[in-house]
Amino acid sequence: MRKILFALIFGLITTLNYAQNTNDIGTEKVWRVNFLNPAVELEIPTGQYSTFSSSLGVGYGGGYPDLTSGGSGFIYVISPFADFQHKWFYNLNKRTDKNRNTTNNSGNFVSFRLVTRGNSIAENVNRTSDFDFAFGPTWGIQRKYGKRFHLLFDVGPQYYMDTKGNGNIWPIMFQLNLGFDFRKK
Repeated sequence: MRKILFALIFGLITTLNYAQNTNDIGTEKVWRVNFLNPAVELEIPTGQYSTFSSSLGVGYGGGYPDLTSGGSGFIYVISPFADFQHKWFYNLNKRTDKNRNTTNNSGNFVSFRLVTRGNSIAENVNRTSDFDFAFGPTWGIQRKYGKRFHLLFDVGPQYYMDTKGNGNIWPIMFQLNLGFDFRKK
């Protein structure tokens, strides 16, 4: 039931934002493939200086203190994930004025991010639930280098929780993505 609900919500959000793809002033629609945490991502304009990105993949994540037990040394959870992020770019005009690249939404941003993980493929901890969620504000940069190479880094605090009501605040969450852009006009 949870998987069906998750698929419906993801489809609804993607469909609603897909209708916004006519904006050609500031932000652009971009398909990309990320490699550090392998995922397929779609970033869609929601305004002149804002986008909504959604990605699905399988990747590495650490254990949250209140949602895991056991494990020692290097803690890992490898699982499928969904990552949703609404970004507000604040320096696209400044980058353009300085003749810097703004293609494929290259700029600095603040955002609100939601990440959810599913059943583990591999882990060295015991999770309190097969699903967990984390959300919070971030600050970040994303850049396009060369014809297609993509870099994204963001950082910020988050609140994490599981489906059983366990949760807490994690002071610093960061994301680093490297991949390739496939711009769709």
